[in-house]
Amino acid sequence: MISKNQLKLLRALAQKKYRKQHGLYLVQGQKNVQELIAANIPIQQLFASEQFIAEHQSLLQNIDYVEADAESLTKASTLTSNNAAIAIVQSPEAQPIDDSAMILALDGVSDPGNLGTIIRVADWYGFKQIVVSEDCADHLNPKVISATMGSFVRVNVVRTDLEAFLAQYNGAIYGAYLDGQSVHSTEFAARGVLVMGSESHGIRQQAGKYVNTPITIPAFGGAESLNVAMATGIILDNIKRGS
Repeated sequence: MISKNQLKLLRALAQKKYRKQHGLYLVQGQKNVQELIAANIPIQQLFASEQFIAEHQSLLQNIDYVEADAESLTKASTLTSNNAAIAIVQSPEAQPIDDSAMILALDGVSDPGNLGTIIRVADWYGFKQIVVSEDCADHLNPKVISATMGSFVRVNVVRTDLEAFLAQYNGAIYGAYLDGQSVHSTEFAARGVLVMGSESHGIRQQAGKYVNTPITIPAFGGAESLNVAMATGIILDNIKRGS
């Protein structure tokens, strides 16, 4: 059973201020918790259904887990329905930026669903790291973690002063705009930065002034714009095709 104090903590960790205060975050649902366990990321405490425990018994030997029924799990979860598992995990330590290859950088992407999907797309294309501006959505937000579908265990998110980082970066800096050089004809460097802005504001002037290679995805229909996660996937695909 989930105790009252445990339930209080689980609910608190849905909020950024309490994640920061406790240095903890939530991983919820069958798929994400399975990925968490498979990646050998330390779990502070796991709440799981009888079925989940039975299916993963051999992997839970060194994990502090509590059996809970589906109603209790759903009540404690931020998900609409969660009858499998919820894990409390220590927040990862900040990592340095690896600038030895192409870097994906996000400027002001504030929607958790978009950020989670971008992390998933980055994982698909083999990116191990994403650099995000300080005002991007919290990558430990439960909505972000859920949207990654497990990719959060393989993609390191580095939160930084994006303008300061771009100002000191020596190399190609690509920026996605509605006009620019077509991604279909762009020869992407092996080492560089791809900057993606939010769907509502695009790349803001503070970061955009450092973009030395504006690029665009050619449109063949009448849509006004693309979702930032979709646009990121298209550009990463073109980068990988040319690598």
